[in-house]
Amino acid sequence: MSTPPAYFDALYAGATDPWDLAGRWYEQRKYALTVASLPRWRYRAAFEPGCSVGVLTARLADRCDHLLATDRVPSAVATAAERTRALPHVEVRRLTIPDEWPDGTFDLVVLSEILYYFDDSALNDVLTRTLDSLEPGGTLVAVHWNHPVPEHRRTGGALAPVLAALPGLRLLTDLRDADFTLQTFWRRHPDASAPPSPAAQEGLV
Repeated sequence: MSTPPAYFDALYAGATDPWDLAGRWYEQRKYALTVASLPRWRYRAAFEPGCSVGVLTARLADRCDHLLATDRVPSAVATAAERTRALPHVEVRRLTIPDEWPDGTFDLVVLSEILYYFDDSALNDVLTRTLDSLEPGGTLVAVHWNHPVPEHRRTGGALAPVLAALPGLRLLTDLRDADFTLQTFWRRHPDASAPPSPAAQEGLV
């Protein structure tokens, strides 16, 4: 089974920011690398499920015309909404994926520290819905902790080949840090072509 909801409820009952996402240098460095890995300067519509208290959300907002950030824990949603209150193009909602998935399509989906909570069936559902909602030419970013945790079903290193095997994606960035794995993918166009690289977009190659 996937990590039970009671695990998250207990964490947030004991602390507003149970992982100290706003304070730890580890998190700040990881978030900076996550945002730096985005191959396009600007995105029309982005989706960040499992946003927690919205620290990465606030960074992603600088690169998006509209950003939908969601979490299943009401207190996390409230904190993320307060953190991004001055950013009208950021929408924070309570959703539980994969059962609740937003309508529409996105040219950026960010799966940060979330996939390792799902068992095989739920993970397959999340990834299928991600591909269904990711526009051709869009970007998928996945970044996950590498160290074993009892409540995690996989590590970042174990998730990497699962993501790389998804149909219709082209791997652009594959960063194997000592503590996390960060991958960035293009969604191929219907003719199977991939968007140009960042350097090619600027005529450098």
